[in-house]
Amino acid sequence: MTTVEGYGACLREQSLQFLRPNGKDGCPRQCTKRTVRWRSPQAAILPDLHLPMRSLEVKNRTSTDDIKSLRLITACKTPYLPDGRFDLEAYDALLNRQIENGVEGVIVGGTTGEGQLMSWDEHIMLIGHTVNCFGGSIKVIGNTGSNSTREAIHASEQGFAVGMHAALHINPYYGKTSIEGMISHFNCVLSMGPSIIYNVPSRTGQDIPPHIIEGVSQSYNLAGVKECVGNDRVEQYTNQGIVVWSGNDDQCHDARWNHGATGVISVTSNLVPGLMRELMFGGKNPSLNAKLLSLMDWLFFEPNPIGLNTALAQLGVVRPVFRLPYVPLPKAKREEFVKLVKQIGRENFVGEKDVQVLDDDDFILVSRY
Repeated sequence: MTTVEGYGACLREQSLQFLRPNGKDGCPRQCTKRTVRWRSPQAAILPDLHLPMRSLEVKNRTSTDDIKSLRLITACKTPYLPDGRFDLEAYDALLNRQIENGVEGVIVGGTTGEGQLMSWDEHIMLIGHTVNCFGGSIKVIGNTGSNSTREAIHASEQGFAVGMHAALHINPYYGKTSIEGMISHFNCVLSMGPSIIYNVPSRTGQDIPPHIIEGVSQSYNLAGVKECVGNDRVEQYTNQGIVVWSGNDDQCHDARWNHGATGVISVTSNLVPGLMRELMFGGKNPSLNAKLLSLMDWLFFEPNPIGLNTALAQLGVVRPVFRLPYVPLPKAKREEFVKLVKQIGRENFVGEKDVQVLDDDDFILVSRY
């Protein structure tokens, strides 16, 4: 099978004859034969099928090794105003709390941040905003993955152009491809810059087999894998020297301390960043892990980010605004959350306000924005 390496054709060598109209006798004369070879411009034959970053666009690049060392990365929530636009004031406050509590990196516009409900303009704007405001204090990892290789390349170009430190890439979902297609997809997107591959078969409908990860791990730009299949898979990779972050909060303690994971890309750390840092940096702590498991179970009672959006609204740190199709958890679960906050300790959660049981009428559901 052949991979197209560029666009543009090259004329074969050929002899061209030119007539000179002004000979001494006034009649056209035949010129000497010349051999001409047309060469395609270099940009048209780049093997990676994309234009390179210009010098100004790579000045904020970080090294892949800097990403590999991160232990606690938060998949950050995106808050909204009542009309459905981004609430950047609330977003900045959330990011500041993450930094203050020792979180080392954030995923911008991932599943938790509802990148799937954003336009690409919104997506890149939020990545750029995060870099401009917090890029000196925390690593910014933009979710620029897509089931379209062309889109993933273009979004990653834009993300790196606005200064993100790394990209998060998923395998093509819904319109699934073959194993060979998956390999080609990752080879293309990994050429863009430092990247984390995200394996979550429950959402994509297709597992990334270990032999694919083992193959693309030879790329300098692969920082590691966010793995949601389980800790046996985590250990399989770490035994080969591949960096892995647990993608399952309820398994991350054991993944970190028993199976060799570098850390976690966490949803729960939106709520209790300090406790999640302790879980990743403080050594084995089964009692703290058990204390947090009930909160984690609550968060994933419905598909993420429904639980997180509900919880942050109840804590008063974001407005109770949902972009459809997400809707808040039912009132019984909202009451349960209040009890969980009291059990774990309000001081461990983000925000300053008392936790509340919000009524159904308190929530705003936005369908057009």
